[in-house]
Amino acid sequence: MGLDLGMTFNPSKALIALVGLVCMTVLIAVGAIEQDQGLPIITMIVGYSVGNGMAALTNKPVEPIIKKKDPK
Repeated sequence: MGLDLGMTFNPSKALIALVGLVCMTVLIAVGAIEQDQGLPIITMIVGYSVGNGMAALTNKPVEPIIKKKDPK
């Protein structure tokens, strides 16, 4: 029934990014951290999310946030 655009969605990656964004926004809003400390982290989270999305759309390999170590 859903819209199929030929893409997959990684909800765990999206959830990690969303939680990070919400936490940083709340910390800035309540004054726990300064805006000049939090905005670079928010920018990094958004940039990472957009970069992963663009790489996936152009069929480039996307590194997972967490992966198993390669056996030595």
